[in-house]
Amino acid sequence: MSSLAWIDFDEAERQRAQRIMSLFQERESRDELGLGGIRDSIADHLFPGTSTIQTRLRYMLFIPWLFQMLEGSAAGPDQLTAEARALENRLANALKAGGESNGIIGRNAGAAVQRLPSSVYWAGLSTWGIRLFPGSIDSLFSSLRHLQRSRPRVRESEDAASETQSFQIWTSSLPARPADLLEAVTFRLAPEEAQCIIDQLVAKQPRSLLTFLARTGGGVADCHYIWEHPHLADFPDDTLALVAHGELFSSVMHGASLLYNLLLSELRAKPEWVEDYQSRLQDWRTSLDMPAIRAWSLDAFWQVIDHPAHRIRPAAKRFVGQWLELVRSGEIDGRRLAPAARVVEERERRLKTSQSRFANRTVRDRWTGASGVDRLSFRWAQARSHLRDLADAE
Repeated sequence: MSSLAWIDFDEAERQRAQRIMSLFQERESRDELGLGGIRDSIADHLFPGTSTIQTRLRYMLFIPWLFQMLEGSAAGPDQLTAEARALENRLANALKAGGESNGIIGRNAGAAVQRLPSSVYWAGLSTWGIRLFPGSIDSLFSSLRHLQRSRPRVRESEDAASETQSFQIWTSSLPARPADLLEAVTFRLAPEEAQCIIDQLVAKQPRSLLTFLARTGGGVADCHYIWEHPHLADFPDDTLALVAHGELFSSVMHGASLLYNLLLSELRAKPEWVEDYQSRLQDWRTSLDMPAIRAWSLDAFWQVIDHPAHRIRPAAKRFVGQWLELVRSGEIDGRRLAPAARVVEERERRLKTSQSRFANRTVRDRWTGASGVDRLSFRWAQARSHLRDLADAE
């Protein structure tokens, strides 16, 4: 059994810190108007454990398998870090040897890869209950050497079973490591591997949409947004309500992002950019479902999306409320943009202060013409990829 001891700490706060650190390194996490906490609350309800920089599902098993290979080592933390990097680089080469091309983390960078697969999937491994050790990768490597010197003894008491569990690193249901893992391997899951992942989701995230779709096999759908899913009507009622709220939030707030980019394009005096964003704003206005938007209850929205891992600040709620009222009143069109422009500019200035693109010309001149212009999808693309990998297991 894989096991070790660790120092007690507040796991919830550690996990929250790890998620925040990860978000700073994710390309799609750029949050110019301070909506990230809302976005991630919805995404973590629907698709917990996912991340915008995850690629393929089998990494959720690759990482434990690689790290198990280090657990008997007496090396120190620095050497373990180097050995883990080497193993992850060898895995990338084994995936290439197995015929894979898309989804390999470090495929082009090779040994110089900045973000290793282990750091990309570390938080998700905990969320799904595959990783039981609650600390960071560095904490794990620091603990492994101590374990070799003094393996913890289990007390003979009624709590013995729970104490044994507390020293486990990985779930006991982890499938056996393939013999050719570091020689030639693919992303295709074996049936028992797919079932292990489904079982972990059922046990640890039973109410999530990700688990529902994994269990029912209804996740394989070629749609850009979860609210376009062909089996939407079959979703559980509480999930259906969350998806409906997410669709309205994504639709309404997309206009704020487009206007932000339009305003910066005007300040940069880029006629082509201005014309493009004016056209996209017009398309956005045309696409709005105004009856649904007028009936949308923000009070219900805040209640439904509340998530213990994310703190939505009052200022963010005020901004959403202000923007929603402008949309409902029709104050956002080609002739009357001033009130909406003030709301967007004030929001960005408060968030970025001296680094505001409205206030700091040097920062503005480095802007390349697009910031957060895509409509929010709440990590459906990553969830869809993982569900497809589950469905393709053989």
